[in-house]
This record gives sequence, structure tokens and C-alpha cells, in this order.
Amino acid sequence: MPVPVPAPPPLAHSPRRWWALAALTLSVLIIGLDSTVITVALPTLSGELGADSAQLQWINGGYLLALSVAMLPVGLIGDRYGHKRVLVGGITLFGLASLAGTQADSPGQLIAVRTVLGLAAAMIMPVSMAVLPRVFGAAELPKAIGVWTAATAIGLPVGPLVGGWLLGHFWWGSVFLFNVPVVVLALAACLWLLPSDRTRDRAAAVPFDIGGTVLSALGITALVYGTILVPDDGWGSPQVLGGVGGGAVLLTAFALWQRRCAHPLVDLRLFADPRFRWGTLIAVFVNFALMGILFVVPQYLQAVLGHDALGTGLRILPLIGGLMAAATLGETLVPRLGTRVVVSCGLLVFAAGTVAGAATGASDGYGYAALWLTMTGFGFGLAVVPATSLVMAVLPAERSGRGTSLLETVQQVGGVLGVAGLGSLLSAGYLARLGTDGLPRPAAAEARDSVSAADAVAARLRDPDLLDSAHRAFVHGMSLALLVCAAIALAAAVLAGFFLPARAARTQHGEKAAEPAGTVPSAREVATPTADHGQSLA
Repeated sequence: MPVPVPAPPPLAHSPRRWWALAALTLSVLIIGLDSTVITVALPTLSGELGADSAQLQWINGGYLLALSVAMLPVGLIGDRYGHKRVLVGGITLFGLASLAGTQADSPGQLIAVRTVLGLAAAMIMPVSMAVLPRVFGAAELPKAIGVWTAATAIGLPVGPLVGGWLLGHFWWGSVFLFNVPVVVLALAACLWLLPSDRTRDRAAAVPFDIGGTVLSALGITALVYGTILVPDDGWGSPQVLGGVGGGAVLLTAFALWQRRCAHPLVDLRLFADPRFRWGTLIAVFVNFALMGILFVVPQYLQAVLGHDALGTGLRILPLIGGLMAAATLGETLVPRLGTRVVVSCGLLVFAAGTVAGAATGASDGYGYAALWLTMTGFGFGLAVVPATSLVMAVLPAERSGRGTSLLETVQQVGGVLGVAGLGSLLSAGYLARLGTDGLPRPAAAEARDSVSAADAVAARLRDPDLLDSAHRAFVHGMSLALLVCAAIALAAAVLAGFFLPARAARTQHGEKAAEPAGTVPSAREVATPTADHGQSLA
């Protein structure tokens, strides 16, 4: 019996598909901007709203927790009730929460607003990716994923740039008000340009996995909460160990529940496909390293090289430029060389860039940093875009939201762990090399808090030796963190070389689709729903 060939995406041959991609990238761009724009506003918020250090921590932490926890159930909701509906709802909620943020007059209110913004971001991220295969055919999907990935990444360094400019000209609420016109534009574009949702009546009648939702929420909350406390309490504190350990136990229970549940929140059978399993794992590895880099490098540019928030944001753009160049080049290379070769080479370039960064000296200027940032961004794009395309090709059309939400969730948690782990290593390296002999005890304690604090102490005491020691100590800590990033990239390159598909194979549709290397599906795997619908969504 012939297998039915899926219809092409509604916009596959329409010029509107590129405008639809612009709408989707705009929707994720505001998330990247908002996740970091608040960082430069924290000192201002402390003064204007009287927020203490714990409240400032949760202005960021509330957003991060809501984003991490909500993505898994949102993916399932999108599959059942329509990706476009959920995306439009998320963008609308993001805009309303941003307006509410401009009216906050206490730290508690601002924490609540940031938590709602995190929930809205969780509604936008996975479903915006799930919409891509409904707009682009298999040939153009990698390019679309590259642009979407760049939009999510570019907001991170540009956020402080925008925040610094706004705070220099307007009141603190402008960092929230800035979102509103972007939201209005993204909302109008999505309503007009994106294809309508298919009817999901039958899926909506299936029971919702309440037990899985609770277990995943508690597990991710405990894990993320524990890592948020790492910068202040350290990895050995009972709160951190309890949070991380408890989260691991709860997530293990969640995985066991998903295997037994008749209608699970997450389809763990996706991991039976090597393309999904290894593509997701490699994406997590690289995201772990990249988030750590984006945490470390801005501090280097500001504290050691002396640039302000605006200048720092501009000087991180070579990383984004490298990513965009790689996304364009990868579209040509993958059909010729295969996913395995391209992803492995990208990871090796990523490792080379971070090794070059680890060789940075305290007296090196920005030119050298621009070089290795470009290499790192290029390697990231060359590795992540084909790996993500591989994962997307596996997802069943009727469960694409669950697949993308699973991918985004594990990447998000990996990024949180990357910031915590590499940030701790940076701090340890900084403290090990910082010379505070001869300083008054209060000044020495302040200098040990951060390199920015050491700069302030050195300026106050007119102590050039402390300034030089602090900069050299920070660069030492940064080098340690970048060497770990290089090791992670090399490990991922080895995994890619052994387990990713070597070549693309012809599918029944005449298009190229990745074929798992060295694997032959069993009869049982072929009979599963995941395998039945595992072809390209084009």
C-alpha cells in the first residue's frame, strides 16, 4: 500500500514565506532583547524601587524559572489547539506584561511582571520554531532555521546595548516600554502572514498529562533554582545541592512517568531516533558553552577593555556575524559533504575559537577578541543549524510543538547550567590570581567581589597595581572558562563524528533527508507512530 505524500507547506512557493519568517524572527528577537536588557537596569532599579540584592536576583530568576518550566506543556498545547493561536497569545501577553512593567512601583510587582514575561516567552519560543516547517519546504528549512537561530542569539548582546541607551535618555520604565511597539509589529505580522491552524478537535479530546506537567515543573524549578543560587552560595551549599539533587530526582521520576503514561506530555520515543537523540545532545552541549561565553565576554569587554554597555553590545556583534555567515554557507555544504562532516567541522572551529580566546592576554586589544569571537560564532552556526535541521526533520507533523518544546527546554536548562558552571570557574580563577596584599580589609573584600568592584577600589585608592592584578586575574579566569568550552566542543565533535548521519538519503518524496549512520530501524520502530510520521514535514 503506497504511503501518502504530505501536502507541501501552504507558503512553500509564495514570496510571503520570507515575510512570515521575518514575523517569526521578530517574535523571538524581543525575547532575546528582554532577557538581557534588564541586566543593565538592575542598578537603577535598586535605587528607584529600593530593591535589595535578593530581589534583584529574582527579577532575573523569576523570568528564567517561568521560561524553563512552561515550555514543555506549551508545546503540547500548541499541537492540540494550534501553533498560531498559542504564538499570537504569547506575543499579546508579552506586550501586556511589558506595559504593566512600566507601572510597577515595588520590587514585588516587578518580579511578578518578569515572571509573566517569562511565561509569555515560553509560549513564543517553541511554537515559533514549530511553525517553520509549515512555511518552508525541506530545501529551504535549514536557511530559515539559521535566520531564526540568529534572531534568538542577536537579542542577547544587543539587549544591554539597547538598555544602556534607553537608561541614558529616558526613565527606567523605558526598558519595558521599548517592547510594546516591537510586540505590536510582530503581532500584526503573525496574524497577517502566518498560515492558519489546522483543526485539532480529535487531539483536544485526549486527556492532558497533569502528572507529567507537575513533575516536570517541580523538577525544572528545583534544578534552575539551585543553579540561580550558585553565584552567591557556591556549589557546596545545602540549598544548591538540595535544588540540583532534588531536581535530578524529580526529572528522573518524570521520565519514568512519561514511559508509562498513556498520553504523555513528552514523546520520549523521539529519542529512539539517532537523529533526534544526537542532534539534540550536540545542540545542548554547544548551547551550554555559548551561554557561558555570553556571560563571560561582556564582563571582559567592560571591565578589562573599558567599554560601556553600548560599546560592549556592538563589539559582540562579530559573533553574530560569524553565525549568520555559517548558516548561509552550511546550506551549501550539507548537501555536498553531509551533516556529520559539517557539524563536526563546525564544532572544531568553535573549539579553535575558544582556545584562541583562552590565549588572550590582559594587554591584548579588541582586534584579537573580534577575531576569536568571529571564529566562535562561525563554528556555532556551522554546528547548530544543521543539527537543528536534523532534529526538525524527525518531528511528526501533528506533534512538532512537543518536539520543539523538548529541544528548547533542554537547551534552556543547558544554558542555565553553563552560566552557573562557567561563571563559578571564572570566579575561582579570578580569586586565585587576585593580589590584595597590603590593602585594608574592607577594600580587599570589595575587590574580591568582582573585577568591576576591584576597578572601583583601584580608582578610589589610586592603586595601579591592584588594577593590573584584577585585570590579569579576570583574564586568567576567563581563559579557564573558555578552555572548558573548547573541551565541550571537542567532545561534541567526537560524538558528531561517530553518531550523526554521514550522508543525506533520498526519501520517498524525492527530497534529501538525513539517514542515521550505521542504524537499521527494527520492525517495532517502524510500527511506532513516531516512525510513521518521521519524514520531512515539507
